[in-house]
Amino acid sequence: MSELDGLKALVTGGASGIGLATARLLAARGARVAVLDLDPSGATEPLLGFKADVSDDASVRSGVAAALEALGGLDILVNNAGIGAAGTVEDNDDDQWHRVLDVNVVGMVRVTRAALPALRASAHACVVNTCSIAATAGLPQRALYSASKGAVLSLTLAMAADHVREGIRVNCVNPGTADTPWVGRLLDAADDPEAERAALNARQPMGRLVSADEVAAAVAYLASPAAASVTGASLAVDGGMQGLRLRPVGQ
Repeated sequence: MSELDGLKALVTGGASGIGLATARLLAARGARVAVLDLDPSGATEPLLGFKADVSDDASVRSGVAAALEALGGLDILVNNAGIGAAGTVEDNDDDQWHRVLDVNVVGMVRVTRAALPALRASAHACVVNTCSIAATAGLPQRALYSASKGAVLSLTLAMAADHVREGIRVNCVNPGTADTPWVGRLLDAADDPEAERAALNARQPMGRLVSADEVAAAVAYLASPAAASVTGASLAVDGGMQGLRLRPVGQ
């Protein structure tokens, strides 16, 4: 018997990257898994794919309703959908600020709000939000993205406090720089993609990018009965980037 047998999970942004790795791992561990995504075609069997735009409340409510009907309830919600942005506070205009905050923060609100009635009916209810190392470490050229993920960290704590007495646990994972399609696009756009990849590898103490599967494993733990006493927590999967201060090699 697998640890998630009989549980029902919904993963937003679950058709690629960290979301897809998470959805596949939850399914491999016994859960029945539905995915919400702008393009759910990447969510192949055994995943159930549904189209939804987390920036649109009507789309979210329709997508969540369809997913819950197919699943027959909900125990695990993974709020993973998000978008990135590069630049300092001078580089992103108001429209981009509103767009990123709307998707990365308010999108989680919309999905959770729609899923709460089903979560309240579950004997094993939990929410896992995808946050980022950007919430806890000052990264260059990531002002907007960092602001959105800082909000996700605070939102996670507030949600955990609001819903703990309803039996709903709320936690987040804080990945370091992960080897995902979004990071791949950033590398492709760099003047020297190989040098940029080397720099990203080097800034994480373990000397490499985090993999999507490693982040998925952390999500699966927080979603599992093994984490029944864990709520209001942020789990770093960052190769030591936040907590370690290594001396240069040779010193």
